[in-house]
Amino acid sequence: MSRWSALELSVAFAIGGSVLAVAVPAFIRNLHASKLSEPLDNLDRLVTHAVAYAETKPQEISFPPAAPLTPAEVPRGARVTDPPEIWEHLTWRSLDFRIEEPHAFSFKFESELDPVTRVMRFVATAHGDLDGDGKLSTFQVRGERVPGQPPRVLPGMFVDREVE
Repeated sequence: MSRWSALELSVAFAIGGSVLAVAVPAFIRNLHASKLSEPLDNLDRLVTHAVAYAETKPQEISFPPAAPLTPAEVPRGARVTDPPEIWEHLTWRSLDFRIEEPHAFSFKFESELDPVTRVMRFVATAHGDLDGDGKLSTFQVRGERVPGQPPRVLPGMFVDREVE
């Protein structure tokens, strides 16, 4: 029967503590990044398609009309798979945007033409309730088309409750 000495136990605890000190923060960072990848990747795809769409259109109809929050109910604490017809709104089709795999966020697209300045603007939004508590994480990206200029995505992203 072998017994561990106090020194051997101390060394084992020190090594175990060091491994945990490195592994736990890395795990938390990766978990945090994985929760952010869905809204960031899908918003990037959405705004890229909105700018590409606008490049083929005249100034007054640069971006497609608004699309409602899709799915209408923000998933609460779980990933959902949508029926295919949920992404058949004219705007989602125009922007070639749909989510076919299970997801935890709902998306919305708004656009408007300022009647005075003739600037066309859009806002792409992702809402998620990752822990099911009714408090939403919100991510928004904005873009515009100024008369005589190409469409563009505005710098910066609005984030509220990044990972709630």
